[in-house]
Amino acid sequence: MSALTPIAWIVAGYAVLVALAAGVGVAFKAPRPGWLDQLAWMLELLAAVLVVGSLGSLAQGHRPESLSTHLGYLAAAVVIMPVALMTVRDDRGSWSSGVVGVASLATGVIAVRILMTR
Repeated sequence: MSALTPIAWIVAGYAVLVALAAGVGVAFKAPRPGWLDQLAWMLELLAAVLVVGSLGSLAQGHRPESLSTHLGYLAAAVVIMPVALMTVRDDRGSWSSGVVGVASLATGVIAVRILMTR
């Protein structure tokens, strides 16, 4: 077990937490609260830590079976949440919480996939 394993599981678990919070907002048809954006940006920070750690592992000579797939997951991990948040930047409606929730789930899945492809 490498040092990246707990980081990836923390990212995945936190992503589920953010998605659940977003889902509650959609269920109650409430406007997207500012704290949900803060949770999403914290998820982005955690994903960036995972990516930096994985890049460090690559720099130390560890090569995954499919380098291109692994690098694609690393890129997606840090791109999905900012793109989702920028697309709903001016929309505070309840469905914008759904966009944040789906992006959070995708980030969590990508974190697990990073573990599987390394």
